Amino acid sequence: MVPEENAGFPADAGKAKPPLIVLTGPTAAGKTALSVRLAKALGGEIISADSMQVYRHMDIGSAKISPAGQDGVPHHLIDILEPEEAFNVVRFQKLAKEAVSDILSRRRLPILVGGTGFYIQSVLYDVDFTETREDAGFRTAMEELARREGPEALHERLRAADPEAAARIHANNVKRVVRALEYHERTGEKISEHNETQRRNPAAYRFRYFVLTDDRARLYARIDRRVDEMMEDGLLEEVRALQKRGLRADAVSMQGLGYKELLAFLDGAYDLERAVYLIKRNTRHFAKRQLTWFKREKDVIWVDRSRFADEEEILRFLIGRSEELLRRIDEVPEGAWQKAPGRADGLPEESQQEASGQTAGRREENG
Repeated sequence: MVPEENAGFPADAGKAKPPLIVLTGPTAAGKTALSVRLAKALGGEIISADSMQVYRHMDIGSAKISPAGQDGVPHHLIDILEPEEAFNVVRFQKLAKEAVSDILSRRRLPILVGGTGFYIQSVLYDVDFTETREDAGFRTAMEELARREGPEALHERLRAADPEAAARIHANNVKRVVRALEYHERTGEKISEHNETQRRNPAAYRFRYFVLTDDRARLYARIDRRVDEMMEDGLLEEVRALQKRGLRADAVSMQGLGYKELLAFLDGAYDLERAVYLIKRNTRHFAKRQLTWFKREKDVIWVDRSRFADEEEILRFLIGRSEELLRRIDEVPEGAWQKAPGRADGLPEESQQEASGQTAGRREENG
């Protein structure tokens, strides 16, 4: 249930928080097609909260919506970077907040769509990354330790320093493990406690936070089927083309699900059948972690497909729960929501690269 304070805008519309709809859920839940229909019904524009769809030339593995599929609805944060570029939550937050302001300046309704939970949280609760600074020497030493002794040895250090963070970060996600250790080394505090404090931030928007899901067996079957379809559509050729560009396993973009497994196949790590099996398995694991993430979030509205007769009934439900935001947007005086830079604006590029410890890629370890 949505708390009463999020039911609509206060009477003093000039001081109201701007409206925002979030449509998220595990991979393969059907967010993309539903979001387009919702945007058309409400006069909205879509901001992608997907860590892979920002990349050009990575269409199949990211399940990127086609221009035809967009059906005339403006989409933001899609195809804005080359695969050689790094992307992380700090850059995402800045770009997403700019997109929200741009959409609101045209009196349209911003709809944040995607499955990267921390990206959504960073915008919705205005997570502050300004205190994050990297220690290059410490980071290099920890990365060397992981290479020499293996990721599990590094993860064991985190388990001793911050058990809660270790429980939430997969051992193979070396960048996040290093970031958590670095934070503890620099501040003497636990990054898990810092993150929990940020999660208690008041929302920066009046919002509806929809989590689309389905029966677990149906969701997993849809994941397996989608991977098969991606392979039929040419995912292997897409990865081979990226490899020919010079992209390797250490590139942020190549750590996305589907890309890392097929790149390993092309490098001779295992056969194609094994690669496809790993993509399916890792994607199912990722979907499970996404669901765990969203269960921890506050003020969400769960939309379980198994409880609705069809897509039309789901759409009517979303519209019904969102109409208050749409009505209120017309009551706010012109210019009340001016474009404003995000908190990350002042960060130097090198700090943005790893500030959150959340690099791009729908990785097995994310969530």
